[in-house]
Amino acid sequence: MRNQVLIRRYAQGLINSARTREEFDSLCLELSAFDKFLASQPKLQDTLQSPFLPATKKKEIAAQILERFSTGNKSKRFLLLLVENGRLLLLPEILEYLPVLWNEEQGISTFEVSSVIPLNQDQKKRLEEKLVLLEQRPVALSYKMDRSLIGGLSIRKGNIVYDASIQGDLERLKQKIAEE
Repeated sequence: MRNQVLIRRYAQGLINSARTREEFDSLCLELSAFDKFLASQPKLQDTLQSPFLPATKKKEIAAQILERFSTGNKSKRFLLLLVENGRLLLLPEILEYLPVLWNEEQGISTFEVSSVIPLNQDQKKRLEEKLVLLEQRPVALSYKMDRSLIGGLSIRKGNIVYDASIQGDLERLKQKIAEE
């Protein structure tokens, strides 16, 4: 729970600093590039997250690394802030939450759609139209494959799940039988 609050605060701060969609996209790309680099360097990641190394030294190391990246000042300051506060391990979750929060700020509802097989363009268009009617505002959809679903869709918006999957139907049937 505490991490969720921190993730939201850092993400909100970054979003507040972005003036345009292009600047926001640029920040996300730069931060993602650094996150991927860090993930490929486990020893460096351990060093930057070590509780035994002073924050000033970690910040100095991170600053030297960031000089080699083509990151803008906002990205550098944000990453150095995470390093200084010992929050660098939250970066992947912050990156995952940023588009959702950006859309929320823009009045767009974000949904994650899970299916067993990829949806075709017509299916995606119809689903988007139905969700726009349901929400009464623009929507952004992200799609992922979930092999645990037998068929159908599972649609998530924050903590709300619309389960139109066969697996969900079977679970509901199981619960109904258990109640009788």
